[in-house]
Amino acid sequence: MAHSNRDPALRASVAIASRILNAEGILDYSGHVSVRAPGREAYFIQAGSDPRSDLEPDRLLLVDFDGRVVEGDGKPPIEAAIHGEIYRQRADVEAVLHSHMELAIAFTLMQDAQLKPMRARAVRWASGIPTHPDPSHIKLPEQGRALAQTLGPHQAALIRAHGLVLVAESIPALLVDAVHFEENAKAQIQVMQAGQVPVPLNEAEMEQINRHEVRDYHCSKLWTYYLSRARKSGLVPDHPSFEV
Repeated sequence: MAHSNRDPALRASVAIASRILNAEGILDYSGHVSVRAPGREAYFIQAGSDPRSDLEPDRLLLVDFDGRVVEGDGKPPIEAAIHGEIYRQRADVEAVLHSHMELAIAFTLMQDAQLKPMRARAVRWASGIPTHPDPSHIKLPEQGRALAQTLGPHQAALIRAHGLVLVAESIPALLVDAVHFEENAKAQIQVMQAGQVPVPLNEAEMEQINRHEVRDYHCSKLWTYYLSRARKSGLVPDHPSFEV
């Protein structure tokens, strides 16, 4: 099934973010990034068998919320229901990441060790980081709906013994959130490994941070940094298909 050249910048952004997140160890041989297709009940996502390390924009699939391929060649990831059901339930979400980040998984394996906002940028998750109880692959629509319900209005959810989902307003913001989510989890683990009691940000501190936060500027700054570094290293090719 041939695909159109619809939304080339969105395709490029998914491929770029996937390559960078793979290089950062947040994606490996599995996990996936998606972005909502404007004006359609569908999203762009990679074919499940394509390597995250060198994902090509023209290999991306356009998949509807029921997991059917609308445009492109190949099959979507087996956990496509994660993306479709989140987009269906959260009109505010434009981009979704499913990752098997080891530090995040660790917080689903410990008793009374809930992941909390520790570092300043973790105010993004001030509303909470729920844990979804289903540790299996989220293959079925009803599993995707249940995970989306666990996520609720939040910006992140852990999946018991499995991984996490992050949602954001754009691919650049999603990349930035993924980096900060891992930094935050690492910070809490480091405090615990030191034998100390974690002291998460309190409500007053988070309000103070938010008063001075300019999210658009911060996300643009970090996206530019990671993209520039990726281009210089050759991780992201100097090719028109990778123009954002």
